[in-house]
Amino acid sequence: MIRVLLVHDICLFRWALAEVLDRENDIDVSAATTRDATDRVRAVRPDVCVVDAESPEPTGQGILRKLSKLAKGKGPGKSPALLVLGSAHRPGPLRRAFEAEALGYVDKEASPVQLTTGIRQVAAGKRFIDGSLGFGFLQAADIPLTRRELSVLSLAAEGSSVSEIAGVLHLSTGTVRNYMSAITRKTGARNRVDAIRISRGEGWL
Repeated sequence: MIRVLLVHDICLFRWALAEVLDRENDIDVSAATTRDATDRVRAVRPDVCVVDAESPEPTGQGILRKLSKLAKGKGPGKSPALLVLGSAHRPGPLRRAFEAEALGYVDKEASPVQLTTGIRQVAAGKRFIDGSLGFGFLQAADIPLTRRELSVLSLAAEGSSVSEIAGVLHLSTGTVRNYMSAITRKTGARNRVDAIRISRGEGWL
């Protein structure tokens, strides 16, 4: 039996998808919000965590990274394999998922059969990449911003001030301003607002 933890913050989506997976004879599914996910991992000890690649993680310590950093090896803290749900036109989340060492990638527009196939592959320790996400991965490789710069810009896009960003990321305000200057230069933007607009348009945020 493959133990699966489905992580999503939209209740109807979470439970509808759990209902689909629960029909499979070899899959035992549980569900959690991103807030509860790490505690549920320790309680359920899933083989696979299915997570939306676009789950919020502006600080770089979001759910994908938290799950990937769970203690590896033997015992209840063993890290489950990660399978993410992504979109080809959103390369930023795909890159964050890759950096979090996700093993499986399924297009959000794929059929349930594709998802269950991915879960079985990942549970067996094999990489699974939905073919329709190939272009998204090519775009992800071309993102000019580093993960830290994306974290800064994500917080800025949420309306956080320089001092608030500094507090969340444990940086000095001067360092945050340097990051914003680099972001503006790399994106070819006129200012911070323009950098956010460009990055959203490119699917980096």
